[in-house]
Amino acid sequence: MTSGSWRGSAVLLLVAPLVGAALVAPTPEPVLYVSNEVSNSITVISPRTVGAIATIAVGRRPRGMALSPDHRTAYVALGEDNALGVIDVAAAKMTGTLPAGRDPELVVLSPDGKTAYVSNEEIAHASAIEVATGRLLFSTPVGVEPEGIGITRDGTKVYVTAETSNNVSVLDAKTGAVLRTIHVGDNPRTVAFTPDGRHVWVSAEAGGNVTVIDVATDSVLRQFPIRDGKTKPVRIAFSPDARLAYLTEGAAATVSVIDVATSRVLDTIPVGKRPWGIALSPDGRRLYTADGRSNTVSVIDTGIRKVVDAVPVGERPNDLLYIP
Repeated sequence: MTSGSWRGSAVLLLVAPLVGAALVAPTPEPVLYVSNEVSNSITVISPRTVGAIATIAVGRRPRGMALSPDHRTAYVALGEDNALGVIDVAAAKMTGTLPAGRDPELVVLSPDGKTAYVSNEEIAHASAIEVATGRLLFSTPVGVEPEGIGITRDGTKVYVTAETSNNVSVLDAKTGAVLRTIHVGDNPRTVAFTPDGRHVWVSAEAGGNVTVIDVATDSVLRQFPIRDGKTKPVRIAFSPDARLAYLTEGAAATVSVIDVATSRVLDTIPVGKRPWGIALSPDGRRLYTADGRSNTVSVIDTGIRKVVDAVPVGERPNDLLYIP
């Protein structure tokens, strides 16, 4: 090899890695999905720029959302289509639907992502759908007006609130059999598991309280009021260290900050009108609320416990889904 040939080869060797590096796709940034119940859409927000970056057209009356374990697929309950919308996260596009029984309200996935569970409000059922095939695995009668739904970390039990019956049905996640019915506060809306999976918190909108259930025994540990009991608590999110809980309050247009150990309200944060959905960034530094009557998402700095931004979204934002 001549010296000139060697230099040419060296240039090629140096350039090749640079070309390869340029072709590597950038790591996707986190996004926040907002389901807009009246606009029939999902607004995609960038937490980095704190602005809407896309709008995904979906079916009619989108509400609850859930994310697959690999973060590639999101599911949204389409109440007036009796279906789950299937969304390709990378493409920001709905690619299909799965039948979900009449009037699906909220949705949760099994830990392995193979089964979707929905609360069917109009028919007072909870249903399980096989994601790969769309096959209905079961549809079980529960209390009247089911809404909140959650699944244990081991995937064995599903909890479903009933707004009119004022109870929580505990179902066998495989068969749909009702294992227990637990009385809670009036008009229960949300099932939220503590980060360790040991307890379930159930918000009662009309009751103005939270009931804490022990997952191992399915027994009530305690029930405590939220402020004066008239703020209409709805959705719940826990801080990553499990020390704090954040709770949206529709009537008060606030978020209450609760000490988990003492069940005491530590602080209250004013947000937009009629906040429903809530989401927390994985590091716990930013909290988001879907302000249903303001058509905005409030962005809260949890360090100072104040709203630092408000992002315009579609009409009647309902649920939030943070995709890391």
